Amino acid sequence: MSDTKKWMTLFILAALILFIYKVSAILTPFLVAAILAYLTNSWVVLLQKLHLGRTSSAIIVFLVLFGLFIVSLIFIIPALEQQMLNFIQSLPNIIARIKDLILPWAVQHFSLNLDFQDNAWQSTVQNTLQAHWKQAGQYIPGIFKTFAGSGLAVIGFFTSLVLTPVVLFYLLRDWERMLQAIHVLIPRRIEPVALRLLKECDAVLSGFLRGQLLVMMGLGVLYSAGLSLFHINWALLIGVIAGLLSIVPYLGFTVGLISALIAAFFQFHDWMHLLYVLLVFVVAQSIEGALLTPYLVGDRIHLHPVAVIFAVLAGGSLFGFFGILLALPVAAVIMVFVRHLRDRYIDSTLYAKDAV
Repeated sequence: MSDTKKWMTLFILAALILFIYKVSAILTPFLVAAILAYLTNSWVVLLQKLHLGRTSSAIIVFLVLFGLFIVSLIFIIPALEQQMLNFIQSLPNIIARIKDLILPWAVQHFSLNLDFQDNAWQSTVQNTLQAHWKQAGQYIPGIFKTFAGSGLAVIGFFTSLVLTPVVLFYLLRDWERMLQAIHVLIPRRIEPVALRLLKECDAVLSGFLRGQLLVMMGLGVLYSAGLSLFHINWALLIGVIAGLLSIVPYLGFTVGLISALIAAFFQFHDWMHLLYVLLVFVVAQSIEGALLTPYLVGDRIHLHPVAVIFAVLAGGSLFGFFGILLALPVAAVIMVFVRHLRDRYIDSTLYAKDAV
């Protein structure tokens, strides 16, 4: 490849990255639709093998996904909303408990100078926490109120809400056609290597994404069910949050465990329920390590946990929610190309022992 072609390729890549960065705020519905289409394209292909047309198969898969979304809205969201409201209502009791137990201990061990007869500080802390937590609690049941202050935000939210399923349907219907169009554009000279790398990327991505989603759902169910078994308040809320955060190694476990321990302590005021919470998370983590991750995810992405954390944080910092969604898939693809370059380097004369 000549120097001109190399610079042109670098320019095109830089322009593409800059374009993605500039339009990242509007890419979320397209990205969500693309991920869903990618993960469920195999369902469409399976229905096609049953002698259904591509459009008919896409409609059936789309209706299944839409039905799952409606079921989650009917059963899961109201339960999460109720637990969030219960948590907000419990804040005054939690604050009072902190005053009675934790603050005296802090004063004794850290020589703090606080006047417990003066409740001005308590009122200030309580009002501040309640104000912020009420705002956070209104996010789920009052998402429309959250966006009411900005006309553009309302328009953007409804646009995403409508655009995602529309884009999803067209991607499901035309997925194979788009892949074929991309295949035609691959230069013939590099076609064998490009197809091999694309197939490897597809195997890594599909296996990792499907497996990771199932692991997150499994952990959410295990955490919620285990905490509910011991009657811990906000079990579903804690389980869902811990399950979602488990995409980052140990983050879901840490956040969920700390939250559940705090909830159990303020609910039962004994050490036995803290042991129950610890038991739930240890058992769930053992199941995840011994069964869920090995069988559902395996070692497809070949990324160290520190690299996974860095990828998620870097994606969120650069592109926001869009970047968080894209971080691990991009990292998985990059690793495929890194391994390819490593193999080429090992086979090169530069690496060979007898190279001049």
